Amino acid sequence: MANAVYRPVEVAREAVRDLARQARPVGEFDARRYFRGPNGLGFYNIGTPTLRAIARRIAREHEGVWGVGEAMAFAEALLPNRYLDAKSLGIEVLARYRRAFTPSLLPAWKRWLAEGYAANWATTDAISGLLIGPLLAAHPALAVQVRAWTRHRVMWVRRAAAVSLIPSIRKGAQLDLAYEVAERLHPDPEDLVQKAVGWMLREAGKIDRPRLERHLRAHGPAVPRITLRYAIERFPAAKREELLRGTKKKR
Repeated sequence: MANAVYRPVEVAREAVRDLARQARPVGEFDARRYFRGPNGLGFYNIGTPTLRAIARRIAREHEGVWGVGEAMAFAEALLPNRYLDAKSLGIEVLARYRRAFTPSLLPAWKRWLAEGYAANWATTDAISGLLIGPLLAAHPALAVQVRAWTRHRVMWVRRAAAVSLIPSIRKGAQLDLAYEVAERLHPDPEDLVQKAVGWMLREAGKIDRPRLERHLRAHGPAVPRITLRYAIERFPAAKREELLRGTKKKR
């Protein structure tokens, strides 16, 4: 349609104005406390329920008019925005087209991660969990590509290598790849990568706890303590203590 209301870039501009109108004072909900360092992020502090309601409305208003291409254009217009809420809205709307995702979308999503559009854990995890993860679950042959991401110079791509596998792991798939990714990322110095690996391993442990325990014992001191603590959260307390003691680096 020619009407500007249906053009993704115009809709994105109006969406940003809508977010700004609904901005809440910092004292009510200060998102900054969840993000370390001077990363340039802005926050409208509107909260997840409001954000998702806006995403539902936008998707509903363009039902039958937009396809995944238009939804991608909408997200592409919002991802460079410095406001976390705007980035999240683009991803939330695009995620509603997941049934139309195709493998050709993966390079663009990796680019978002590599070029700094997702330079925070929340946007990285949204891209990984709402976009890449469902695509990999629907097209299992693609998943092997994330193995190479573990050596990427950008931390957010490395974090995504782990987080993107979680939707598949929850379905009992890609466990071999998950443990390979974990082994490749254990030396990573970034705590946000270490936490992501622990999260991934915790999900793998829900499927096969003995295998997770074998992995942790086999790699022992090579597993960062942050990773280990995240990975064993669902273990009984006594088992957690045993693993924490048994995998310590020997002096």
